[in-house]
Amino acid sequence: MKDFLINNSKVVFKENLTHSILSQSNSYNFHTSKNYYNKTSLLELKSLSKEIGVKSISIKDESNRFGLNSFKVLGSTFAIDKILDKQPKIETFCTATDGNHGKGLAWAAQNINKKVIVYVPKDTTLERIKEIEKYNANVYQLNLNYEDTCVYAYQESKKNNWCLVQDASWDNYEEIPALIMSGYLTHFKEIECFTNNMTKSKYDIIFLQCGVGSWAASCIWYYMQEFKNNRPKIVLIEPDEACGVYESFANGKRCSPRTNFNTIMAGLNCGIPSKSAWKIIQQGCDAVLKISDTDTKKAIKKLYYPKGGDPKIVSGESGAAGLAGLLKVINNKELYELKSYLNLNKDSKILLFNTEGDTDENSFKKIISN
Repeated sequence: MKDFLINNSKVVFKENLTHSILSQSNSYNFHTSKNYYNKTSLLELKSLSKEIGVKSISIKDESNRFGLNSFKVLGSTFAIDKILDKQPKIETFCTATDGNHGKGLAWAAQNINKKVIVYVPKDTTLERIKEIEKYNANVYQLNLNYEDTCVYAYQESKKNNWCLVQDASWDNYEEIPALIMSGYLTHFKEIECFTNNMTKSKYDIIFLQCGVGSWAASCIWYYMQEFKNNRPKIVLIEPDEACGVYESFANGKRCSPRTNFNTIMAGLNCGIPSKSAWKIIQQGCDAVLKISDTDTKKAIKKLYYPKGGDPKIVSGESGAAGLAGLLKVINNKELYELKSYLNLNKDSKILLFNTEGDTDENSFKKIISN
């Protein structure tokens, strides 16, 4: 089976709860009004652009978002605020996480003196657990994969009357994941805040790393709404060991991947795509590409040891996945069909996201030293 799929038959869905919540999002105004807000950098990789033969590469560096080393806190801060508007007496929040979402939720809850229960899968490293515990969360590691950990967190939340704040949706659980997706819209607006005289995006192709798909779907939704037919082409990048979106496209329905879930890309090591995210992905994703751990290690080093005058970027295993996907398309002759479909050439303007810094410092040090 090929490492990529092209989405030639985009499905158009009717408006639903998720679309409604995204349409009404005021997350940018919410975040920019807070004293903890910082706008993360949009960096230009001019030397790398020249090296691989494209016009430009821009990368949004989320490694310094609110001092938490990841963009995920954009979703949890906004969602918690909206939840408490309706249910101010909530005392305890709960979630399942592979690290960054749980840390963001714990930080947000600590700021408003709320309790947090966090469940993590069996492969979560001790360093990631300690990072969550720094913000007074109670963290429990289960002998389960990510998908089953989500189910467990949902069941425990119902049993104990906790508020589940999960960045994946399923039947009868869609409102809170949509609020989280709405929070993510902030950093897309930081890059391209649409105005009436804009008709086209600054970018031709966006490479997005993809776990359960909520963040990727929020990006797709933003660009579809703001630029419509003039939006960039969007490629989703998944680990070959956790490719739920790829296999869902291959099977014609949302499903769990039949993989070993053995990847260093912890933030992308997920199962079945989020229900509401999957619908948006079907509608607006142009292609899906699988990458290996070796691919993302090369991308981490490429960012950390730049050539020419490019800035040095600290990028974690999941954070570098977008660049890994771009480099794979450029360097792998077997991906000529995908490269041609994307019209990836010397005039292409590329947008990438460094979604996390060295969230597992021990792992990061091993990668950059080898």
